[in-house]
Amino acid sequence: MSEKEVPEKEVAEKEVAEKDWRGVGNEDSTVDATGNLILAGRSRRLLMSLVRPYRKQALLALAIILVDNLAFVAGPLFIAYALDHGISAAVDGNWAPLAWTVFGYIAFGILGAITTYTFLMVSGRLSQAILFDLRGRVFSHAQQLSLSFHEKYTSGRLISRLTSDVESLQTLLESALNDALSAILSIVSIAIILVYLDVPLALIVLAGFVPLVLVTRWSQRQQRAGYRRTRVAIAKVVVHFVESMGGIRAVQVFRRETRNNSILAVEDTEYRDATTSALRGMASYTGIVRWIGNVTLAIILVFGSYRVINGHMDIGVLAAYVLYLRRFYGPLDELAQVFNAYQSAAAALEKISGVLEEKPSVQAPTDPTVLDSARGDIDFDGVQFAYTADRVVLPEFSLHIPAGQVVAMVGATGAGKSTLAKLLARFYDPTFGSVSLDGIDLRRLDDENMRQHIVMVTQESFLFSGSIADNIRLGKPSATDAEVAAAAEAVGLTEFIATLPDGIDTDVRKRGGRLSSGQRQLVAFARVFLAAPAVIVLDEATSSLDIPSERLVQRALETILQGRTALIIAHRLSTVAIADRVLVMEDGAIVEDGSPADLIAVDGRFAGLHDAWELSSAGPTVSG
Repeated sequence: MSEKEVPEKEVAEKEVAEKDWRGVGNEDSTVDATGNLILAGRSRRLLMSLVRPYRKQALLALAIILVDNLAFVAGPLFIAYALDHGISAAVDGNWAPLAWTVFGYIAFGILGAITTYTFLMVSGRLSQAILFDLRGRVFSHAQQLSLSFHEKYTSGRLISRLTSDVESLQTLLESALNDALSAILSIVSIAIILVYLDVPLALIVLAGFVPLVLVTRWSQRQQRAGYRRTRVAIAKVVVHFVESMGGIRAVQVFRRETRNNSILAVEDTEYRDATTSALRGMASYTGIVRWIGNVTLAIILVFGSYRVINGHMDIGVLAAYVLYLRRFYGPLDELAQVFNAYQSAAAALEKISGVLEEKPSVQAPTDPTVLDSARGDIDFDGVQFAYTADRVVLPEFSLHIPAGQVVAMVGATGAGKSTLAKLLARFYDPTFGSVSLDGIDLRRLDDENMRQHIVMVTQESFLFSGSIADNIRLGKPSATDAEVAAAAEAVGLTEFIATLPDGIDTDVRKRGGRLSSGQRQLVAFARVFLAAPAVIVLDEATSSLDIPSERLVQRALETILQGRTALIIAHRLSTVAIADRVLVMEDGAIVEDGSPADLIAVDGRFAGLHDAWELSSAGPTVSG
């Protein structure tokens, strides 16, 4: 089946999944031998931008780890001195060299303990500061992205970015960073000491690096690909969990638990297999590193013993060499673990940086026009709009709504009504043409300034956890308690609020679950009343209400619409009846335009809708 034959939603989801895999802004990306896209450049830029404000703390941590490394590598030198000089001096009755050697060994051990503790504290604070900034940056940026992004990029994916992906980076910063710095410094310093102690033996050690480099490059490719799969797989698990818990009523009513369990099993299996694959690569790498280290140590013991027997080196030097070699491959073993954490964090950073490099499709103006007060004149001038290249919703649309006029838009689903509402609320920008408020293109207005004058109320009427007063105050954060109470009274909430245990300070609970749909809608209208915009957009704001609730909302509507321009997307006759003007839409164009009474009289499309409404709901009629 070709892509054109795939349902539109499936194609869109495929595009989003591919975009989530690749990310955006990857101008410096490279492709490795397995064909996987490596976004190291973008991830590195993100990490550097996070660390840059904390350069001083990072330099302090580096200085501490340098001292810690000095304490770590000094031990075998004391042992070598004790074997070659301290013991022989003690045999002759001079215990001072041996005593100073033991004292120095203990002192450097204590120094190492202090520096390790201090480094962990400093690096811990540094990592938490970086993660705090990263979470805030992702959350803030996601809120600024346009509605088109959120309609494609599910909330579960964003949650995955802020949880599992950030946790991968946290593992790297909090523990692996300490191990990596210590290991690298130890390897470098020990390598220098090994060359200083005995060059022939050092050449044997360095020869072991040839297979080690090859193994490392192979493991890097394998693990990076595996951890990319884990990032995608865990995001699917989180998306499914969020969707299931968000729709738990439908899950239980339609007994979807078994089906959900099956879906989770498939997605969780994918995550398990991807993680197992990545861990298998890490286990192979660790095992090979240890094998190379043991083989090298065996060769050193044989060749070193030969040099001691022939008097080419002291026994204490060989003992120190063996100790250093154990400490040399020990850090390599730690680096294998760090490498595993790094691959996971790098894959996570790719996903996070992909979100951060998303640009809002609705761009803020570079030189905004400030509109202090608005009359409410609305103009759609030659507007064309398409969600995708093959999904043109508005071929060409023009409309003038004078200030103070209430316009209702009706028509079949897909006619373009909600699209017009989203354009007026500037959730989207027209592909061509313009939408203007008082003659000013909305694209020239700053978003905050525009939303002071245009407010949208949807069917959802989303309420946040908190009190009724808190939710009403969203319309005007600086509003006094008296203003909030007045807004509640204006839309008819006072009687209901009086029955609540804490009155207007009663917690509405999650998503307003303590309130009915009609009461939630009244709270939303109280916000609008408090915001006092010039233009109100209502997108099917009464479609889910029962008759008693609808009557309460209708009375509230009459209050908040007085003296304001309104664009109402409605299916209910009672909502249309309060409009000054009705527009009937079909295929993105206006096919009828007039007052409710005039359109009923001409026996056209609206008259047919009116008759259908009356038959289905026995609702009120519109008279002249």
